Amino acid sequence: MSALILALAAGAVVGLALGALGGGGSVLAVPALIYLLGFTPAAATTASLIIVTATSLTALYAHARTGDVRWRPGALFAAAGLLPAAAAGAVAAHLPQPVLTTAFAAIAALAAMRMLRPGRTGTGRPAAVRPVKAAGAGAGLGALTGLLGVGGGFLAVPALVTVLAFEMQAAVGTSLLVISANSLASLATRGATTAGVDWAMVAPFAGAAVLGAWDGKRLAAKVTGPLLQRTFAVVLLVVAAYMPADALT
Repeated sequence: MSALILALAAGAVVGLALGALGGGGSVLAVPALIYLLGFTPAAATTASLIIVTATSLTALYAHARTGDVRWRPGALFAAAGLLPAAAAGAVAAHLPQPVLTTAFAAIAALAAMRMLRPGRTGTGRPAAVRPVKAAGAGAGLGALTGLLGVGGGFLAVPALVTVLAFEMQAAVGTSLLVISANSLASLATRGATTAGVDWAMVAPFAGAAVLGAWDGKRLAAKVTGPLLQRTFAVVLLVVAAYMPADALT
């Protein structure tokens, strides 16, 4: 199978995940770029940020059109995490990679189990703005994402559902605001590294991901909140199981 077809197929899957689940883009994109397209880990991380930024902004627009983005708590959530993420990122540079991988897997598994518990499906009504809770949860998420080097979506959605009592559709839409902010901030610090990006692979990957995000949004609109939440939790569990296994091989 040619590299172009692989890039298009992987991009479609990443976009579908971001559009439907509000997360999973970087977790899926980085392994695809490394194992399918032969990118180095450093190049894959930068390329993933470009792909996830374009895709999450597209998905954010789609969710905003249907009123599924809670702008004020989402902005507080995202802004509160920027400084903790930077500080935690400096700490992470001195920790062994297996420790970070295992820590992320454990947190992903805990988030999934919490989302699978009864009574975690949200109210179905717009969540009230809780500035202190939003800022606190955002700061905690920023510290975790900075420490573990992952995108915010996989942890933002569970946090919005369980901490701020968002219904699942609003959590998915609002998490895309958080992902977009985090991705743009990360890209701004990597300006020099984007010069060496293999655009022949990244451009079709990103294009397919953008189209997939629209399909993901339509899929999310047809699926009930509890089913979408359970699907997200199962994907989290799969990632939590895969990452330590991959680190040991």
